Amino acid sequence: MERRETEGLLDRLNRGDEQAAEQVFRAYEPFLRRVVRRRLPAEAQARFESWDIVQSIWADLWTGFRGGSWYFADEAHLRAFLVRVAQCRLYDRARKALTQAKREQPLALLPAEPPTADPRPSECAQADAVWQRLLELCPQEHHPILHLRRAGLTLVEIASRTGLHEGSVRRVLRRLAREAAFGRAEKET
Repeated sequence: MERRETEGLLDRLNRGDEQAAEQVFRAYEPFLRRVVRRRLPAEAQARFESWDIVQSIWADLWTGFRGGSWYFADEAHLRAFLVRVAQCRLYDRARKALTQAKREQPLALLPAEPPTADPRPSECAQADAVWQRLLELCPQEHHPILHLRRAGLTLVEIASRTGLHEGSVRRVLRRLAREAAFGRAEKET
């Protein structure tokens, strides 16, 4: 751009002219991408591109330009401002990307099989303790209901196997749940 054009553009930009901000974006976008590419750490290059950084800069600067928040005496001041903003944004993004990269592990180091959905030993021990408590609270004649429910049968299936009505099975299980809950509450107090 010629000096006269640049002065006119800066004057309009300083007053918050949106078209001037758009012209500045178009004029300085290739320059800022080069600045970002030159300073982008090699470890972070796979995480984002220079265009991502430049776009995020302009998204933030757009409101400042429209509001006339900044004053630029000449093109050198504008250029220095844009470079500084680009560096700060780049370093912030690169720092986050490198922190994430340090936490990652290559797939070759992961176990060959994914973790199982099986319960942990502590969970098994807790479940066994609850099961024993339920058996203690329940009369002997209702133990088959508990065993069938633990096996995953529905209330209808339990009723058909035990010869009881579905409502009776539901009442037995509800009463047992209430006793287990109140029994725990009594022990805790």
